[in-house]
Amino acid sequence: MPKLIINGQEITVPEGYTVLQAAQLVDVEIPVFCFHERLRIAGNCRMCLVELNNSPKPIASCAMPASEGMVINTKTEMVQKARKGVLEFLLINHPLDCPICDQGGECDLQDITMAYGPSTSRYRENKRAVPQKNMGPLVKTFMTRCIHCTRCVRFAQEIAGVPELGAVNRGEHTEITTYLDHTLTSELSGNVIDLCPVGALTSVPYSFKGRPWELTPIETVDVFDAVGSNIRADIFGLKVMRILPRLNEDINEEWISDKTRFAVDGLMRQRIDQPYVRRQGRLEKATWSEAFSLIKKEINKCSGDEIAALAGDLTDVESMISLKDLMQSLGSPHMDCRQAGEALNPNYRSWYLFNTSF
Repeated sequence: MPKLIINGQEITVPEGYTVLQAAQLVDVEIPVFCFHERLRIAGNCRMCLVELNNSPKPIASCAMPASEGMVINTKTEMVQKARKGVLEFLLINHPLDCPICDQGGECDLQDITMAYGPSTSRYRENKRAVPQKNMGPLVKTFMTRCIHCTRCVRFAQEIAGVPELGAVNRGEHTEITTYLDHTLTSELSGNVIDLCPVGALTSVPYSFKGRPWELTPIETVDVFDAVGSNIRADIFGLKVMRILPRLNEDINEEWISDKTRFAVDGLMRQRIDQPYVRRQGRLEKATWSEAFSLIKKEINKCSGDEIAALAGDLTDVESMISLKDLMQSLGSPHMDCRQAGEALNPNYRSWYLFNTSF
């Protein structure tokens, strides 16, 4: 295990660790844009530059393996000048539209510029403008803000398994785009919104709906599939504004499906919040006492063999146990949860669990 020194602190790290990961072990902050612990190393933003003894120029800490005897400094004048230079280049073409950007308040570029960037810009020429890309009805694009970290490209290839994003052209003309202008087909496409360190990729349903400091986060668990993804519901007043993933290494890591992320709008639209009774072929609103009276009346007409119960996809375990007890007291053996009539063979566990991992 290599032993190295970071800002005067001696540390021993596991084999294969990078300088950036070693610095994180001793709580030394190194700003990054392109680096993400679940994606392969790209090393293209150059924000993580640090000084290595006997090296004529700064090194990219995210791509440099930690080796025996290294002496690393992250607070020298060379490092500070390098970080300011990188940020100045990134901000040359970045629009100054933070007040209207949905990423405002949780933007990595905002935070890192405040902490490490220059106070003024020397750039006086016109900024470039990039046309918006079509990534489907869920992901909103504002590609003039893009800093080419390629997180979204690597996510699509390595995690989602659909290489539908890529970079074209070179230099400041580089653009992140979908191949042949097709929309994203992955059911994990919404995760690029969380990965984007700037406001280039944002949520269409959440667009201009709120600011992060106005929301109250509530930790909960997703019920839309059998994965049980750990999620965070951001609340404004009594309304759920958006759903974000929570870290859980054993279940969903830090990803969620598009169904989990974007189904939140159904909580406020066409929601059944009171009983309905069918009269003359039409469903009409009724009170709870009217509904239960009708249920009792119809049940009394039937024997146990003529009564059946069907559990819904989102029904909790406690409710289903109560329903089971009710059906047993009525003498009915007819209970099921397969609404579409799937014939699942219970002999092998994998046949009814399917693939519950990412």
